[in-house]
Amino acid sequence: MTTVYDVPQDKLVQLAAEKLKRGKGIAPPKWAAFVKGGISNELPPQQEDWWWTRCASVLRQIYIHGPVGVSRLRTYYGGKRRRGVKPPHFRKGSGKIVREVLQQLERAGLVIKTKKGRKISPKGQAFLDNVAYELKLMLETEGAKTVEKAEAVAGEA
Repeated sequence: MTTVYDVPQDKLVQLAAEKLKRGKGIAPPKWAAFVKGGISNELPPQQEDWWWTRCASVLRQIYIHGPVGVSRLRTYYGGKRRRGVKPPHFRKGSGKIVREVLQQLERAGLVIKTKKGRKISPKGQAFLDNVAYELKLMLETEGAKTVEKAEAVAGEA
């Protein structure tokens, strides 16, 4: 059985974000176009679908590290705050974004609220495992095509 641990995390998050975007229940709030990701950022995200990417990333973090709370997720999405000529210091990411993402994932049934924080629901675990399985199949077919191309090039030479 393929799990989140068996595939590259960046491609998993991209594919999960596409699936969340096509599904219902996850939508960016009106203020999402103008908000920064935290004090360490100078500008809002430039990608149009950054909200779904963040939702997929938070879901993966809860899958791996759960149960987690808003504070731990803020730490994960934080960064270095530039302070001019002074040395940079680490600052946490935006709490409003993390809270809103968690609330949307709860309403979609992918995350469950517990006493110790949020943890992945069986539906959320199945969703991510299915995405990981699809990604593994895609990567295997790409690898097979690459090998066929290499053999064809070697045969021509």
